[in-house]
Amino acid sequence: MGKFSKVSVTQDARTELHDELSLTGAEISVNNLPAGACVPFVHYHKQNEEIYAILSGNGKFEIDGETVEFKAGDWLRISPEAKRQIFAGKDSEISYICIQVKENSLEAYTANDGVVLN
Repeated sequence: MGKFSKVSVTQDARTELHDELSLTGAEISVNNLPAGACVPFVHYHKQNEEIYAILSGNGKFEIDGETVEFKAGDWLRISPEAKRQIFAGKDSEISYICIQVKENSLEAYTANDGVVLN
């Protein structure tokens, strides 16, 4: 497949796309948690900020001791050093995408990086 990769994602608890798409600049995972469940650990990162896209459902994050509620359509960015844990709502399963990228690494984007050919 030359210059692109494609994969279909199922409703598994977690699908990491790093290997599936041969990613070289970001880590992306597609995640599903049943109602009342949580990621079973608190964590932080050394270098990577995380961007969460909430696709469906509602729940909350605990971030450095602060509760941050979310619902479908919300996006959150969390600094590497912030200690975090995600929880699905008591009566709501959640689906979300998590994107990890090295903090402060974005040098060019959209119009600055794209080249129009027409």
